[in-house]
Amino acid sequence: MHLRHDERGQRRVTNPAEFGRVAVLLGGASAEREISLLSGRDVLAALQRRGVDAHGFDPAERDLGELRGHFARTWIALHGPGGEDGTVQGALEFLGIPYTGSGVTGSAIAMDKLRTKRLAAAVGVPTPEFVVLRTSADLELALQRLGLPMIVKPASQGSSVGMTRVAQASELPAAWRAATQHEPVAFAEPWITGGEYTVGVLQGEALPSIHIETPRAFYDYEAKYLRDDTRKTCPSGLASAAERQLAELALKACEGCAVEGWGRVDFMMDAAGRPLLLEINTVPGMTDHSLVPMAAKVAGLDFDALVWRILETSLVRTPC
Repeated sequence: MHLRHDERGQRRVTNPAEFGRVAVLLGGASAEREISLLSGRDVLAALQRRGVDAHGFDPAERDLGELRGHFARTWIALHGPGGEDGTVQGALEFLGIPYTGSGVTGSAIAMDKLRTKRLAAAVGVPTPEFVVLRTSADLELALQRLGLPMIVKPASQGSSVGMTRVAQASELPAAWRAATQHEPVAFAEPWITGGEYTVGVLQGEALPSIHIETPRAFYDYEAKYLRDDTRKTCPSGLASAAERQLAELALKACEGCAVEGWGRVDFMMDAAGRPLLLEINTVPGMTDHSLVPMAAKVAGLDFDALVWRILETSLVRTPC
């Protein structure tokens, strides 16, 4: 056997054969399918370069039951509802197949931005004020409580799907409809004008923070995946004390929300320079535009090594 444990108790692998046959779950049926296909293909290629017996598996085209008896574990590269919200994690638990990243509880919590905010605040991680938008009466409440501009979000979508910046009161009904087109629950937050930062987390440690700047109104789907003028700076340029604080908040938020293995925690700075939690991503993008690979590279891990380390997180669900 070539298994060992690091100082945090994480099982480490040096021989790719120890992983067995690996299914990379990619695609799926969410609004983020195309990004998942890109992430999954890059992950698959990285595993194969490292000698892992890895194969792509699209749950939108094949029954998950086909995994049983054919694969030892899975690398989850599914983004959004159905792949990142605890659904596929629960199915894999039922099938007895280990998988990467957070379990059912952490996945379900982090996919729900409202519950993430509430739990993070409970463990001392600041988050922007918000108003839940259930009826048209809540729109007026949001205007009174939050003021303008504001941002309206679906509660459980990733990649900024369904998000709209609202600068005038007349725009709010359309923003609410856009958010609830994807799901019934939406909420509004005040528009925060400070810097945007993100912190990758890997096996219980924070990666260097990244400062994100975009000429668009905010870091939306187009800025994330389609444009080349989005600036991502790593190291972010924060002073060492601010960098440590951001790392501590990211790890505390993950712990409070039961997020494990790996992920990415997003923050905005308010006018006073205070970090405010936006959300936690339990299966961040792994494309050439993605943030976690950038931070990992600064920390000394190339893409292939990062993918390997994430695969190791599946070992916490393997009997020792």
